[in-house]
Amino acid sequence: MTKSNSHLGYEIFKSLRKKPFKPYLVDYGLSSTKVFTRGLTLALSLQLVNALRKLRSPDRVGVALPPGLAGFVANFALLLSGRVVVNLNYTLGSGPNLEMMESARVSKILTASKMIQKFPDFPWPDDCFLVDDFLKVMAGRRWTLARTLIWSWFFPGRVIKQFEIAREGGSRMAALLFTSGSSGKPKGVPLSHANLLANCDQLYDLKLFHNQPSVLANLPLFHSFGLTVGMIFSTLRGLYLVTAPTPLDHKLNVRIIKEKKVRILMGTPTFLRGYLEKGSRSDLKSLDYVVAGAERSPRELRNRWERETNCEYLEGYGLTETSPAISFNQPGAARRCGSVGRLLEGIECKTIDPETRNCLPSHAGGVLCFRGPNVFSGYLESSRDGRKDFDKDGWFVTGELGRVD
Repeated sequence: MTKSNSHLGYEIFKSLRKKPFKPYLVDYGLSSTKVFTRGLTLALSLQLVNALRKLRSPDRVGVALPPGLAGFVANFALLLSGRVVVNLNYTLGSGPNLEMMESARVSKILTASKMIQKFPDFPWPDDCFLVDDFLKVMAGRRWTLARTLIWSWFFPGRVIKQFEIAREGGSRMAALLFTSGSSGKPKGVPLSHANLLANCDQLYDLKLFHNQPSVLANLPLFHSFGLTVGMIFSTLRGLYLVTAPTPLDHKLNVRIIKEKKVRILMGTPTFLRGYLEKGSRSDLKSLDYVVAGAERSPRELRNRWERETNCEYLEGYGLTETSPAISFNQPGAARRCGSVGRLLEGIECKTIDPETRNCLPSHAGGVLCFRGPNVFSGYLESSRDGRKDFDKDGWFVTGELGRVD
């Protein structure tokens, strides 16, 4: 368990330095697949902190990178340096991203040269920092990386002081994500250090990941599922990650599952359907669980997964505003079909009438409202229009319909 007022960058530092020579990340997005240890990833992140410090980067910095070494190092460096990381949806094109960048006051973006070539419609600012170029430079500075790794391992206190890594984060903003509201315009969702760390603790209480399985992390970092569960939680809990740049390349992802004997696959029902089309039972035989979220799972998809593979299909529920996980189905007898599972530890739920906003009996269907340490404190725009998405008792009113069984 992490302290409620701890700093996410500090927790990432502590986690990566514990077993510096343990394999951490296999990146299938590189020209040749490589394995990176926890210590090397930390050393690269700290050296990027140095580079950003020399450039006098602003407090909020955008990231337009897929999951993989570059995306993880960019996020970790920003968190270690106390900046707010803003992962942008580079697939949306110019208009929405200009709105998001203006709303977030983002003028600098960490990206890669291939991203600029692949997404020419993205409104790339003049102030882009190419993380791929930085990694190429660091590949020739092995002694610098080795020294950083050794100092982090043996003298963590001095490294924390040298790189000015804060120990307390609490209610301060750590990450800013964007989600579409009813108007279709992007809405800024600030997530604090306390929000994200609380959700990681809640996920750890599920005991689903205690045997440290290998996980395929291919969900985009601009999505809360990919950011929190795929990157932050998996890193803090010492999981072995295999990354791919996109969940849409099912042929590549099926090959990864087979080659690396991946045991946990995370995704949305839309993405998960493709694995069954491209993969055979033998290709997917290493999987223990499919963890599905972000949208409702059709019953026929769940049944097909369990009929054609050896793994259980576990569905959960979450929202960007809740960091994101709210509830989860446990494997075995704890699972209930047609349900999104039990509420995670510390989360309260109630339903209200959509018209009167009066509280309803717990078994009655209505608008879902949540309260808990992982629930955000209000949209980025709320300073202008008030906290209209919260009731007078501090419950977040989601606008989504459901009921508590």
